[in-house]
Amino acid sequence: MKQFFLQLLKIVFLLGLITQNVKISYAIENGEALFKNNCSVCHLGGNNIIIPEKNLKGKTLEANGMNSVSAISYQILNGKNGMPAFGGRLKENEIREIAKYVLTESASNFEN
Repeated sequence: MKQFFLQLLKIVFLLGLITQNVKISYAIENGEALFKNNCSVCHLGGNNIIIPEKNLKGKTLEANGMNSVSAISYQILNGKNGMPAFGGRLKENEIREIAKYVLTESASNFEN
């Protein structure tokens, strides 16, 4: 009986890991689609056509204190300088998914 519960516990644990990986993968894929539909006009390839030095590349985000999901989400929500606010257009979870996607892609400077 003890062996059965140990095996069951292992299965539950593995399912939890798989589910978590699927959620993360879905969030990145959904974030990518949302980014392409809402952000790529100005930020194609992680660039910035309005203010080129404020691009989405890893070092630039870090230098500007924008290297966290919360900082990127705040920028998307409220806008700044030439960037419009998306708070009225996107849901909170969509903004967070875009921010996660941007942060993930910035690590490779949007070259994947």
